[in-house]
Amino acid sequence: MTTNAFLNPVTTQTWTNGRHLVRCVKVIQETWDVRTFCFMADQPVLFFFKPGQFVTLELEIDGQPIMRSYTISSSPSVPYSFSITIKRVPGGKVSNWLHDNLKEGDEVPVHGPVGLFNAIDFPSDKVLFLSGGVGITPVMSMARWFYDTNANVDMVFVHSARSPKDIIYQRELEHMAARINNFSLHVICEKHGLGEAWAGYRGYLNKPMLELIAPDYLDREIFCCGPTPYMSAVKRLLEAAGYDMARYHEEAFGPTPPEIRAEVKELAAEAADAPEVPIGELNQVEFTSTGKSIRVVPGETVHAAAAKLGLHIPKACGMGICGTCKVMKTAGEVEMEHNGGITDEDVAEGYILSCCSVPKGDVAIDY
Repeated sequence: MTTNAFLNPVTTQTWTNGRHLVRCVKVIQETWDVRTFCFMADQPVLFFFKPGQFVTLELEIDGQPIMRSYTISSSPSVPYSFSITIKRVPGGKVSNWLHDNLKEGDEVPVHGPVGLFNAIDFPSDKVLFLSGGVGITPVMSMARWFYDTNANVDMVFVHSARSPKDIIYQRELEHMAARINNFSLHVICEKHGLGEAWAGYRGYLNKPMLELIAPDYLDREIFCCGPTPYMSAVKRLLEAAGYDMARYHEEAFGPTPPEIRAEVKELAAEAADAPEVPIGELNQVEFTSTGKSIRVVPGETVHAAAAKLGLHIPKACGMGICGTCKVMKTAGEVEMEHNGGITDEDVAEGYILSCCSVPKGDVAIDY
């Protein structure tokens, strides 16, 4: 007689993109200025996500609501919790606050998981992970996933750190490399301090170094994450080598690039000089829950319309990635250029991301 007793369906809740209350259950000091914060739900939740995706924390600092996105550093192969790894940044309001205040037992609302940068959507049997500093977190999630699931994926993991004392997850990476033959680890240190022994690569990742580390790098799917200058250098290196950039995937960490800041200033100046738009060309945006409405010029987003009325729709990335600014559209049409922060099911129900939705006429929003 056969029995299906062991096939009991999973009754535990599973994670979906939205707002969730989680509790910090562990804080791990990774290096002198980097900590990992582990979270669980009070009622068990299976935290399924694509390795490389991120969550957005909803915090209150000095009485101000602040949203900040962090990549999940753990793997969905350990499904009842998830972790984020955060570096203390000089002058960094949020990272310093988290290091100084977030402790075991604290509850935090999180939004997510979302993100197009992940190992599932770009399958390959040969990958090259390139990371700099705390940019190691998404590629570590990917490597942990492949390691834990015994995936038949040939991995080369190249990490650039400032010095030996700044290598995040060093022991775990060495453990993984020692146990399986399809995980090749290479760490590059920019410099090393007095009394610090270092026998590995020194300086910055360059073409001769990459050719030595991964002679077949042109045949590998590449996942890259790190500070903007690091990723710019990697892209220049790969483009010059004739790499197929359609197989290159990156996650940006760090401040807004100067060229974007300059573009924003330029657009603001243009807007100040722009002639008045005839009233017939303006689109009306009505927020039905609060009874407020406003006319906006073509090209303005729903989020901008709300802000002009003093309505605060929570927002984190501003690029349609994180899904934080999701609202219900009850009438009218919008043009939405998102980056994966909303599902087709949500769109079918009428939801939009306010940060990247531009009214095509008069619209009504339930907010």
